[in-house]
Amino acid sequence: MIADKKLIMLKPSDIKMSPNQPRKSFDEYELKLLADSIQANGIIQPLAVRKLPDGRFELIAGERRLRAAVMAGLRRVPCVIHKTDDETSALYSVIENLQRSNLTVFEESEGINRLITEYGMSQAEAAARLGIAQSTLSNKLRLLKLDSEIQARIVSARLTERHARALLRLPERLRGEALDRIIAEGLTLAQTEEYITSLLNPPEEQPQTEPEEPVRKVVIGDLRLFSNSLSKLLTTLQNAGIKASSRKYETEKYIEYKVRIPKKDSEPDRCTQLKIC
Repeated sequence: MIADKKLIMLKPSDIKMSPNQPRKSFDEYELKLLADSIQANGIIQPLAVRKLPDGRFELIAGERRLRAAVMAGLRRVPCVIHKTDDETSALYSVIENLQRSNLTVFEESEGINRLITEYGMSQAEAAARLGIAQSTLSNKLRLLKLDSEIQARIVSARLTERHARALLRLPERLRGEALDRIIAEGLTLAQTEEYITSLLNPPEEQPQTEPEEPVRKVVIGDLRLFSNSLSKLLTTLQNAGIKASSRKYETEKYIEYKVRIPKKDSEPDRCTQLKIC
């Protein structure tokens, strides 16, 4: 007897798999390791079963151990019989797997959803019976909004539940492409959150402005015109009695004119020099 429950040895063929088992996939390599351990040491923790009206037994918890025991060639497996109804049996299956944390995030969500839909539980009641916060339960159920292909890729890439929840922020049409990048670049959760935020809030495009017209510089096209104008200015000054003179210097880079205008006739050596380049 274990905790007032009857312990018996059953043939694996006498045990029916539970339709309420949340786990749908089993890693063959891990099963083989478990089978080797069972073959060497036996089953340490008995399976949990309940008796059906037809005399057979239905598995409540321990499907991995049962499968591994069959692989190991055991003729009998230790089982504890529980007196439970369908609802309690389904609840035990989900709880046992949640406590072991060996379900995928979507198997957890499917198991919880089955409790609610098949047995008419509210989310608050299911959360209380599973021993988790209602907000946690709601977040797990939201994961089922991701389509089956996205779910399979998340599981295959071993992404976390929070990676999956981050994808839910995106419209469905963007999720596949976003998941491609998350997997290809191995984005961490923080990087994933930042990337998804950038998709939801793309930088605003700056309005295009008309290109400014280049500033046009005034250019004297004909230097002879300037030279003639300067000569006329000197002639005018000289006709007015001002002893103005000019001198032209020319280099490879520029042409320089120097104009000398005396300040006073009585002081011919003092003059004003106007330099024009």
